[in-house]
Amino acid sequence: MTATDTELQPRKKGLTRRQKRSVSRGVQYAVFVAAVVALAVTADWGRLKNQFAQGSIARQMFPDVITLALKNTVLYTVSGFVVGLALGMVIALMRLSSVGPYRWLAGIYIEIFRGLPALLIFIFIGVAVPLAFPGTEIVGGTYGKVAIALGLVAAAYMAETIRAGIQAVPKGQMEAARSLGFSPARAMISVIIPQAFRIILPPLTNELVLLFKDSSLVLFLGVTLEERDLSKYGRDLASTTANSTPILVAGLCYLLITIPLGFVVRRMEAKAQEAVK
Repeated sequence: MTATDTELQPRKKGLTRRQKRSVSRGVQYAVFVAAVVALAVTADWGRLKNQFAQGSIARQMFPDVITLALKNTVLYTVSGFVVGLALGMVIALMRLSSVGPYRWLAGIYIEIFRGLPALLIFIFIGVAVPLAFPGTEIVGGTYGKVAIALGLVAAAYMAETIRAGIQAVPKGQMEAARSLGFSPARAMISVIIPQAFRIILPPLTNELVLLFKDSSLVLFLGVTLEERDLSKYGRDLASTTANSTPILVAGLCYLLITIPLGFVVRRMEAKAQEAVK
């Protein structure tokens, strides 16, 4: 056989990259399906249903789980978000200030409150503040305490988000506003901050979702029956009924808020990307 005949023979080709990816993806899907089937076959669904899905217990939770527990959770979350947003804006502006002490104070605040667990902040507000200032009452009672505790934690994260959003606005916007006779403060409020908020709206909404879950820490403040959030409400009923169904129902109520908010975040992120393009 000559060299020319060897060259004319068809060469054996392996799988292309696309085919390899398809095979790899097919194997992953197969493993996932096998794992799901194995769990479905081996799980004791009867015991799970008895412990987590008792319809009679779930029905007893309505309408209080919505009109009381979910309502309080939403109020705690919204109040904490408002306080955090206002305080976060101030800290972000301090962080960007040309005055050194303002920057240092803002940096110290952010590092401390981002580093401490939210649980410690709740305990500090509920225990340390009354001990340090006897007879002092926080306006709004439990609602005020939760708003301050959640706001202090959220402000540290929001401040960095707002700062990044402000710095993402082109510097030419400030120069254009100043050329029109705007003062630095007015240019920041009227021109820069509105543009920054269009950029940071998705991460701020994510922060709202996180606060919604962190509101469950209200139990460490000591709440009355009328001030219980979803987590506390579900836990109390679970103890009373010796069944975990109330906890599952409370968890589903959390999803009623977090899933739509997550969808809103994804839509806003998609619109922001379209605007950039």
